[in-house]
Amino acid sequence: MGQTSFIHSDHGVLFAEGVSLESIAKQFSTPTYIYSKNTLIQTFESFKKGLLKTDHLICFAVKSNSNIAILNLFAGLGAGFDIVSGGELERVIFAGGDPQKIVFSGVGKTESEISAALKANILCFNVESRSELMRIQGVAEKINIKAPISIRVNPDVDAKTHPYISTGLKDNKFGVDFNQALSLYLEAKSMSHIDIKGIDCHIGSQITELKPFVDSMDRLLTLVDQLKKNNIHLSHIDIGGGIGICYQDESPPDFEIYTKEILNKIKDLNIKIIFEPGRALVGNAGVLLSKVEYLKQNDIKHFAIIDAAMNDLMRPTLYDAYHEIKVVREHDAKPQSFDVVGPVCESGDFIAKNRLLKLKENDLICIMSAGAYGMSMSSNYNSRGRAAEVMVDQDKLYEIRTREKSSDLFKLEKKLPL
Repeated sequence: MGQTSFIHSDHGVLFAEGVSLESIAKQFSTPTYIYSKNTLIQTFESFKKGLLKTDHLICFAVKSNSNIAILNLFAGLGAGFDIVSGGELERVIFAGGDPQKIVFSGVGKTESEISAALKANILCFNVESRSELMRIQGVAEKINIKAPISIRVNPDVDAKTHPYISTGLKDNKFGVDFNQALSLYLEAKSMSHIDIKGIDCHIGSQITELKPFVDSMDRLLTLVDQLKKNNIHLSHIDIGGGIGICYQDESPPDFEIYTKEILNKIKDLNIKIIFEPGRALVGNAGVLLSKVEYLKQNDIKHFAIIDAAMNDLMRPTLYDAYHEIKVVREHDAKPQSFDVVGPVCESGDFIAKNRLLKLKENDLICIMSAGAYGMSMSSNYNSRGRAAEVMVDQDKLYEIRTREKSSDLFKLEKKLPL
């Protein structure tokens, strides 16, 4: 899918599918995240299209957007889930996800998280270190459940993405060094409560070239051959996620081309393939609706101060990420180069810099391509309640998360006794 296609203009006013953004702001105020049910469905089906003749599982990366309604929608479409915490495990199960379609990634799994996942009967742990393997063996032995595992191998492949979201190089914290993986598999084979299921790899996020995926797959397959020679036969290969989307002018590989390249590599193997897309499924299925509170200028800058901030959408601050901005209702204001900033007390609180826009105070603006790593990375910094979330379905509108009130922010806190 291209950029946020469910947002369109009708007589100079932006709509999400059949619902005007002005009406959403009137009903739910701002800032508000807006998702498109039809875009979510279409994107998932588009990803699946090239896999229909293959034994496969699409495990949605919950970290990219963990809203219960979205997880429930994907579960209904047959998706599995890639989780990285006990909280995400509980979310997926509550949303109706099948535990037998859950893979558990992440470098810091606690004993309680491992125990909960074993008792839930998940598909697989993606093991990221020898220490973790030993811990899983110990927990599994204690509760007498055999633990299904794959080892996340770090292939030392450059994903050519932002360094903070590159995960497949030797200086990244993720996975087991490629040269140590075989010995760890052999050790796992000898463990009483470990059941080797597969091999896993995830090299990064927002990857817009095909070559890093192909290179990492080639490295994995050399290890698969070595494992066979040591009588370790795998039931699945997990290629991870990471395929990018178009935020501005990127040209990520088409889903069908991407899956075809990967499947071509395993065409002679009788093995299941697992994908872990996150951003690719939800990034362009969501936007953030905000309001211009003030316009301000000095000798060198024009500022548009909006009611959304870095606590609502962290990506520009954290990654210097680009999000297109559209004015909800067209008007004849003079275009100016604006820094679009939030009300949080940090100089790093910005959504866009030096952006040519036609803006007036009280304008509604639509921040595009905000469906991934938006709400899921949001916080309560400056005691700001997190945004509302809504879902459009043609001309219908559903609230899928209520805006937080100030009282919600401190209801778990306690005063000291007098």
